Amino acid sequence: MGEPAAPEPVEAVASLLPRSLALHRDGPVAVLRLARPDKRNALDDATVLGLETFFGSPPADVRAVVLDAEGDHFSAGLDLAELGETDAVAGVEHSRFWHRVFERIERGRLPVVAALKGAVVGGGLELAAATHVRVADPSAFYALPEGRHGLFVGGGGSVRIPRLIGVARMTDMMLTGRVLDAAEGQQLGISTYLTEPGGASAKALELAHRIAANPPSSTYAVLQALPRIAAAREDEGFLLESLMAAITSSSAEAQGRMSAFLDGRAGKVR
Repeated sequence: MGEPAAPEPVEAVASLLPRSLALHRDGPVAVLRLARPDKRNALDDATVLGLETFFGSPPADVRAVVLDAEGDHFSAGLDLAELGETDAVAGVEHSRFWHRVFERIERGRLPVVAALKGAVVGGGLELAAATHVRVADPSAFYALPEGRHGLFVGGGGSVRIPRLIGVARMTDMMLTGRVLDAAEGQQLGISTYLTEPGGASAKALELAHRIAANPPSSTYAVLQALPRIAAAREDEGFLLESLMAAITSSSAEAQGRMSAFLDGRAGKVR
């Protein structure tokens, strides 16, 4: 087997994306925007395939991603026009398609910061839950209306969302149609930052630049090892932690940064 193809630069990847996704670069950060504002950024198959294209072979010159959205809403979830009348097998395959794509986001090499506003509903909340840091402005609201439509979440929400808010709260949202506002979402752990009105995009970009400055070895450990350590048995988690600590600290960049810190050439935490 030959070597895998090298990742494409941002400009080349942008040409492969559907019109429902807009991409530009801000230094080492890629800003990827959902671009169906007239549909409240509902996720159709073309958009989800575009997410797979981007995160399956991310640009070589990017160190972090901001996942943003045009218009007033992050995403109102699955475009219900995509469902139609399908049999059970087709339904399973469609759900597994979303699982595959969102797994590429959560388990990929790039840290992803989501900028949340307006509707973060259904599949939109499932997408947000697959990102690594979530920034919301006060307009954001969260809901899982699938149960009231006779449906069940299919984009990985039943796995990821309880990790954020717990099974009982997700059960409440699905059974009763409860809508959480931005402050409730922050309190429960859906968002990790809550900004002033209209401030989510700028804050997300600021955080992405801060993340992009980290050594790749420690970023890799956080994205790939930390979730597995959290899910492992305690003794396995301790061993994996020790292995990752040794690997990351042995990198030339980490050793250089530690030398700068010890010599007083690096800033201290305040």
